[in-house]
Amino acid sequence: MVVSASGLEKVKDSVTEKVFLGNQPSPELFAILTIYFVQGILGLSRLAVSFFLKDDLGLSPAQTSALVGVAALPWVIKPLFGFLSDGFPIGGYRRRPYLIVSGILGAIAWLALATIVQTAWAATLVILISSLSIAISDVIADSLVVERVRDESLSEAGSLQSLTWGTSALGGIITAYLSGWLLAVFNTTTVFSITATFPLVVTAVAWLITENPVNPQDNTALRNIKGQLKNLWGAIRQKSIWLPTLFIFFWQATPNSETALFYFTTNELGFEPEFLGRLRLVTSIASLVGIGLYQRFLREIPFRVILGWTTVLAAALGMTTLILVTHANRVIGIDDHWFSLGDNLILTVMGQVAFMPVLVLSARLCPAGVEATLFALLMSIWNLAGLLSQELGALLTHLLGITEHNFENLWLLVVLTNLSTLLPLPFLHWLPKKEDV
Repeated sequence: MVVSASGLEKVKDSVTEKVFLGNQPSPELFAILTIYFVQGILGLSRLAVSFFLKDDLGLSPAQTSALVGVAALPWVIKPLFGFLSDGFPIGGYRRRPYLIVSGILGAIAWLALATIVQTAWAATLVILISSLSIAISDVIADSLVVERVRDESLSEAGSLQSLTWGTSALGGIITAYLSGWLLAVFNTTTVFSITATFPLVVTAVAWLITENPVNPQDNTALRNIKGQLKNLWGAIRQKSIWLPTLFIFFWQATPNSETALFYFTTNELGFEPEFLGRLRLVTSIASLVGIGLYQRFLREIPFRVILGWTTVLAAALGMTTLILVTHANRVIGIDDHWFSLGDNLILTVMGQVAFMPVLVLSARLCPAGVEATLFALLMSIWNLAGLLSQELGALLTHLLGITEHNFENLWLLVVLTNLSTLLPLPFLHWLPKKEDV
């Protein structure tokens, strides 16, 4: 059988499009996917930041938790970056310049961490700038995706979002183990220096974005923003929207003990960076498992039912951390490392299963005309709840006298943070029934 050159070309194009989930490959698509991949790959420095704050700057668990919470501020005001990009072009362009600036800001922040940062206040400022860099690039990338999605056919619906999410997840999985391995081989300064190169990749690919210049006299975008704000205010005033939003906010704003447990596992149990990287890899894969379980078996369950039961189960399973904190696992012959791996695996799967309905509900709450804006606002509210959770955890850690060397009351912190997740349950009726959305 003889196949013509044109036939081979068609087969090649077909295979290529399948690889890109039906999206036609182009320089701009490559740029968009690169931006999301960089977001995932920046997890390379997550453990390095924790060890830098703990060991190099000598911060207590409460101080570290408070600092990490402040770093989330740019994600709380994400819609602002979208408004700025839409209404205030730079040099006549709405997307490309913001990407360039975000990449440069990120590189400067990571280089500063590697060289000149010597105090907690300086670290807070620099980590805040690095977070700002990622938030800006995320908003711009999301806007580019939204613009492309408008042109998708019904059969292609969601393909680009799946592709971008998968690209970011791939970056995160790649760096999960590497983040610990690099710390075992190099110091934090070297890891920060390596990380500084990745934001510059965003700056480089920004030039591949296809964008027509905006007429300086054209105020259409600004008028659109005013109109969107008016429509947004009309939407959030509806009880059917603000009541579920209030429930999810309270549900996610309860205090957590993550930072205190990090200090406990490194200072008390002696977990090495390489093992913590392996632990991050396991939890990254566990998140994918949680998403798969929800999609396959649980997505038809009403919001009230699944959020109620997953909250109760997560609180109960969270108490298993007490076994590690009290060293009871050693009594029954289970090594600290193995117990921690299994515990984190189960808790991550449960946490992801619990959070998936929140994302689905967030999308369904958005009325026509303000879908993108309201969804971005809801994501910012969830980020604000996460910030509050971090700060309340820091306050509770301080009040209980938990330090980098004193973990006597860590068991109580674990109990209180797990029990606090049950507090919003009496208000489950604030959530809509499945058939109401």
